Amino acid sequence: MEFEKPYVMGIDAGTGGIRVGVFDIKGRPLAFTSKEYGTLFPRPGWAEQDPGEWWNALVGAARCAIDESGADPEDIVAVGVDGTSSTVVCLDKNGRMVRNPILWMDNRASVQAERISSTDDRALKRFQAGVSAEGMIAKLLWMKENELEAYESAHRCMEQVDWINYRLTGEEALSINHVTHRWFYNSREGGWPIGFYRKIGLDGLEKKFPERVLPLGDIIGGLAGSAAAEIGLKPGIPVAEGGTDAYVGMLGLNVTRPGRAALIAGSSHVILGMLNKDISIKGVFGAFPDCVLPGLYVVEGGQVSSGSIMRWFMNNFIADYGNAKSGGTDPYNELNAKASSIPIGSEGLILLDYWQGNRTPYTDYQLQGAIWGLTLKHSPVHVFRAIMEGVAFGTEDTLRTLSENGRTVDSIYICGGTVKSELWLRIHADVSNLPFSITEFTEATTLGSAICAAKGSGFYKDLVEASENMVRVKRVVEPDQKKHEEYEFYFDKYRRTYGALKDLMHDMAAHERAAQERAAHVRSLY
Repeated sequence: MEFEKPYVMGIDAGTGGIRVGVFDIKGRPLAFTSKEYGTLFPRPGWAEQDPGEWWNALVGAARCAIDESGADPEDIVAVGVDGTSSTVVCLDKNGRMVRNPILWMDNRASVQAERISSTDDRALKRFQAGVSAEGMIAKLLWMKENELEAYESAHRCMEQVDWINYRLTGEEALSINHVTHRWFYNSREGGWPIGFYRKIGLDGLEKKFPERVLPLGDIIGGLAGSAAAEIGLKPGIPVAEGGTDAYVGMLGLNVTRPGRAALIAGSSHVILGMLNKDISIKGVFGAFPDCVLPGLYVVEGGQVSSGSIMRWFMNNFIADYGNAKSGGTDPYNELNAKASSIPIGSEGLILLDYWQGNRTPYTDYQLQGAIWGLTLKHSPVHVFRAIMEGVAFGTEDTLRTLSENGRTVDSIYICGGTVKSELWLRIHADVSNLPFSITEFTEATTLGSAICAAKGSGFYKDLVEASENMVRVKRVVEPDQKKHEEYEFYFDKYRRTYGALKDLMHDMAAHERAAQERAAHVRSLY
């Protein structure tokens, strides 16, 4: 293949690791590499990471990508970065971490999130699904109420991607993307909601934020000499503003026009639709103005746990799965083949995908996962398929909420781990009765960051032009109408299960939280 210079680098900082791609200006990958890092789980529902691992993984993956691409580093003219959303990074006046970053999936701030939701402030207009316990502001309120010393020593509060960009450039900046859809910032209503912060007990919080708020694709600064030396790139090349991995993935799927929706299917599922009108729907986040493209709005739904449920199942219940990672036969492929022959509905199993609570349409982080309908006939293969169907039902629950409020999605553009399973793709298409488009390069978040870099380099005039030139659809999975009609029975049971188990799950969450607090108190005495 003849690649077209110049080249750009896209960096995707995900939940489980860093992915780096080197692309030509038409979006074709010269190389794509990744490095993993771990997650700490101090308590049930809590999740933290070590930022040193982020940086080491980034440097390692970037150097490998440059080597594998065969590109002259002089021809790589810009870098773009995306990252997880609402991963809390707090730095002191010397730029040092005051504590380990609290990962996006951490739900320790559920009490604070509920209290924020109850304020009924106008800043909550775009949060009709409720305030998420994942959100940056709820977590910062938790820090103030539980780790006051760390909160007070935090000179700067930012996202994972902001910290990475700070390490790359030495410049402080925030993405309009993060702050609009998670921090209550509104570019059309004066920016920071200072009165709202005061009302919820975070008076002066905005003073802890970097001053610059930049659109996607704008230049943050030049690549610093120290970072360039570590990575192996030319110092001074532009580093372009990115944002939340899933939102940047919209660009990597060319979801830049109303009517299309992106499904970013990784450890979590995120559903993002582009609109040209402002709306407010209970059970859905948004519509968020200007947070991806100027003049357009984005609505968001999603599932906290999706691919992570499958990983949990494979790691804990499939004996040979660990061996497959070191070169053995992958039982995931075998399970896919076997699950294809199991009837729709997994012969009577319903699975709720609430392993870390529910983001939409219920925004309830006191929920837990559940599976019912088990008999002695059922096997691990049945559960494997039930996980796929349960996750697909969760996606449809959000899409159905949109359609029931007059905002019907016409087509889905999907990327992420689900694309690797033809069965899971077809289950999704049949459950939602929508065509699912798969692009040539399926790691859309990394490509989206490269698109931001291409715009930042000045090669394309805007992000829409860059997306249209750098993204191509490879194939479309069409739904089977008959199978969709069969799935409607099971989807109805999925929805009704939430109502049947909600109160029991809330009681269990409260009981376990009290037990953990008692245990923590006892430990503090010794």
